[in-house]
Amino acid sequence: MSVAHAQFGGPGAVGAVVAGIVGGVGAGKSAAARAMANALPPGECVIADSDAHVREVLAQPEVVEQLRAWWGGGVLNDAGVVDRAKVAQVVFADEAARKRLEGLIHPRVHALRGALFAQARARGARLLIIDAPLLFEAGVDRECDRVVFVDAPREQRLARVIAKRGWTEADLTRREAAQVPLEEKRRRCSDVLINDSDEAALSERAARMVHGWLARATHAQ
Repeated sequence: MSVAHAQFGGPGAVGAVVAGIVGGVGAGKSAAARAMANALPPGECVIADSDAHVREVLAQPEVVEQLRAWWGGGVLNDAGVVDRAKVAQVVFADEAARKRLEGLIHPRVHALRGALFAQARARGARLLIIDAPLLFEAGVDRECDRVVFVDAPREQRLARVIAKRGWTEADLTRREAAQVPLEEKRRRCSDVLINDSDEAALSERAARMVHGWLARATHAQ
């Protein structure tokens, strides 16, 4: 079933709508996820932050040892902790290395997300959000009822990653080159959320989208 034509009897039919978030680097995907969550009372929405889950996975001893075995101690800092910037230097220069890393990380992230969502469903959550930079690349869209493309102009996205992450334009370009092209992402999404203004505008748009989903989901039951 194509996400763009997904119905609410799909992957998230058991008590909650599952929404994935995608977009260009610096589009504000995490801000969009928070805005969507804030549209509902506390406890009715749970966000699976894949970046946080990746950090958790990279702290697992067996993962640390596997990365050391593959790429040497240079990908660890002085405390023996995985240095994500050093790992990024390896994998963005070598597609085979990137795929190897994804094969190690993605199943573990999937397991953490599954446990989080099982608990949320048991508590009666109505909306489950997946904030995953590689949602399509990892096949996570298959878990979703809706996939939202967070859209922002490139100049705004570049300004954000320079200010927040200290990146250069080359960093932005390199990372986006390793992902599904933006127009392809947009085409494969069921919804578009514009994030080209301030927090208030984003919150209003996100709330309108979320309440529309839940109203349709209730009607379909």
